[in-house]
Amino acid sequence: MTGANTGERKHPLDSFFAPSSIAIIGASRDPVKIPGLLLAFLRKNEFRGEIFPVNPNYPDIDGLRCYASIGAIQRPIDLAIVIIPARAVLDALQECVAAGVRHAIVISSGFAEEGGASSGMQDAIAALAKSSGMRISGPNAEGFYNAAAHVAATFSPTVDIKPDAPHLIATQRRIGIVAQSGGIGFAIYNRAKALGIALSYVISTGNEADLGAGEFFDYMVEDSATDVILLFVEGIRDTDKFLHAARRAAEIGKPVIVTKIGRSSAGGRAAASHTASMAGWSAAYDAVFAKYGFIVSNDLDEAVSIAAVLTTSPLPKGNRVAVVTVSGGGGIWGADAVSAQGLDVPELSAPVQETIRGLIPSYGSPRNPVDITAQAVHSGGLQKTVELLSRSDEVDSILVVISLSSETRMPFKIPELRPLMAAQIKPIVFYSYTLPSPFARTALAEAGVVVLSGLTHAATAIRQVARRAKFQLPEPVSDDAPVVDFLSVHLRNKALSEYDSKCLLRDAGVSVAEEVLVAARAKLDEAITRVGLPLVMKIQSREIPHKSEVDGVCVNITTRADAASAYDRLLANARHHRPDATIQGVLVCPMARKGVEMIVGTMQDATFGCLIMVGLGGVTTELFRDVVYRPAPVGDAEAVAMLQELKAWPLLDGFRGAAKADVTALAKLIAQISRLATRARDKIAEIEINPVLVHPQGQGVTIVDALVVPQSRAKQ
Repeated sequence: MTGANTGERKHPLDSFFAPSSIAIIGASRDPVKIPGLLLAFLRKNEFRGEIFPVNPNYPDIDGLRCYASIGAIQRPIDLAIVIIPARAVLDALQECVAAGVRHAIVISSGFAEEGGASSGMQDAIAALAKSSGMRISGPNAEGFYNAAAHVAATFSPTVDIKPDAPHLIATQRRIGIVAQSGGIGFAIYNRAKALGIALSYVISTGNEADLGAGEFFDYMVEDSATDVILLFVEGIRDTDKFLHAARRAAEIGKPVIVTKIGRSSAGGRAAASHTASMAGWSAAYDAVFAKYGFIVSNDLDEAVSIAAVLTTSPLPKGNRVAVVTVSGGGGIWGADAVSAQGLDVPELSAPVQETIRGLIPSYGSPRNPVDITAQAVHSGGLQKTVELLSRSDEVDSILVVISLSSETRMPFKIPELRPLMAAQIKPIVFYSYTLPSPFARTALAEAGVVVLSGLTHAATAIRQVARRAKFQLPEPVSDDAPVVDFLSVHLRNKALSEYDSKCLLRDAGVSVAEEVLVAARAKLDEAITRVGLPLVMKIQSREIPHKSEVDGVCVNITTRADAASAYDRLLANARHHRPDATIQGVLVCPMARKGVEMIVGTMQDATFGCLIMVGLGGVTTELFRDVVYRPAPVGDAEAVAMLQELKAWPLLDGFRGAAKADVTALAKLIAQISRLATRARDKIAEIEINPVLVHPQGQGVTIVDALVVPQSRAKQ
């Protein structure tokens, strides 16, 4: 038996997904229980290899010889499916190792998901896989389905074969599904199958004692039969494999649709900086998804709709959409839905409109949306209009809004539609505002058409594939430069003040304005002479990370007398609000020129490591939360791309006639800070520069405030 990778580069999981022989440990004669379903579904799906039931209680099952143990088979076994009580699983797996079994799926539950001693049993499974080399999926898994090779190694009812059920296949391109929830993974397949989307594999990863989502993801990236990948994840354990697969998918242009659950945890981050406190539980995942061009969807039907467009259409060249309809109201609704996604519905040129007028009744509209009316369906106007627009360079995608409820009539001539769909150079998306009949779905599937029945999902899918078409993988940035010794000197304290932090940044090569720490009032005049008026004065204490909370900042000081008064006031305020805090002194700083207030920060994520963040800064940072995260380090170009994702981007790009900000200088700072944080990941937990003032083009940036948090502080 062969898998999709045959004849190409071999993958270690080829014989897992396409085994020549399968043993079912715990097989049963009862066809309604899970052990019985495993055997029944393998046979119903016409598994082409050998099946060996293992259960000492039966001499045979369903006409197959039943073995007392895996060792009694005395034949090579590619895959063992284990469905026995949890306490007996480890012994069974050890017998599999002794018998030379290559792979195992543990369907049995009752392991780490229960906690306590059950977690220890799962740890023992992981240790066995590592020491023996036998790869193990699960425990608590729902198995997998390999559609091309007819391997139904699962008990999911979605793979049951019902002879009278229609078999709908509209796409030549296939989707692969990796899910950390067996029920949801097979639900995605179930819904995709109902639309006629072809499948390569669906895999439920279970508790991932050994094989994890990252490794299965990697398999589908390298598999030539998988064209689009859908991921359903809660948390990634095999991070390196996942990131390798993500980069590889981006490099070869294989689309990935991802749903990340667990975003609404009630827990919080204990963090000293805004960068980390605003990150939430999914910021690192979203940063990785964005870096590698994943399409994020938080709705099952939406994800399947996006997959439908990706498996039936090429990527569009832009955001212009033509809406073609047989119903005026349906067309307007379609145009509204598309426009709500930020796409354009341009009026067609006079020559194109004139051509369309010749195809539709006088009471139709050729403008866009194009209302051909129900009458034009019978004369072939619908199909001819779609053909015309598919050749036009005035639109990039076509949304066809029609009714497909009829069990006898079809608005298209399938023999003529088939070559149009096969040769399409832009997405042609079909939406039915009535429930599509099986007759319509089946007929259109023959032409390679998937019919969508959710208008918002259809519009979202067009927007997402248009966005995907613009994605460019950032160039990798090296982070292997050594961390210089000066960090140890700066980080000897458990906490750093703004003054300490700026000294560290300055020594790291970051441009920071000249400032003076005044620890005694007698030194104030000297500091003013050195810095110059006007100036800013700020209290400094390693125990007061947010100075505004203790009235610890005075700005726009224009005289020496005002400076002396501010000095006394700042000390008094700090002693009042934080009487136990050790005060370093008052930092005297030049008054910065005006600019756009931004925040640049870094944090360390437990799963993906160092992240860099940029967003709208100042005192409203946490109010607006207009921030973008990426895995660090980033280069200048990727930093610019981050800035362009912000809602505040127009403020940097010359909003309402204002001068354009020095984006180049800001991008260099972002990249520089990201490299520092990555190289010092073992020493620095967080960096925050807030605000950094971005001056007009060519005038650079000014770091107004900064905070560096050592790892020792973050771990407390």
